[in-house]
Amino acid sequence: MTGAARAALERARARLDRLDLYPRPVRIAHVRVIACPPLYRLPWFARFDGYATHRVILLRRPVEAGEQDDLITHELCHVWQMQHRPVAMPLSYLWRGYEANPYELEARRAAELTR
Repeated sequence: MTGAARAALERARARLDRLDLYPRPVRIAHVRVIACPPLYRLPWFARFDGYATHRVILLRRPVEAGEQDDLITHELCHVWQMQHRPVAMPLSYLWRGYEANPYELEARRAAELTR
């Protein structure tokens, strides 16, 4: 992970720390931010700029200093959601879809409220 990505992750954590969404603050010790442009050529990923797993935030393009803070905050919110609901959160996309998914709406709102 680059220094710019680590700094962006720290800024995103600080932003989310201002919110009271879950009982424990988001933990970033094992979270990595990785740019993986080839992944976003695949049909499923083509519509996204970022994607989060339990410990990895995958971005369409590398992080430059001071860029993509809203996107990384949004994706880190998904990591936070998975830290508290590790099974329910990812599975929710199967039965709720993407656009109206409560976890997706919460991550969008978290980025907006902390901007």
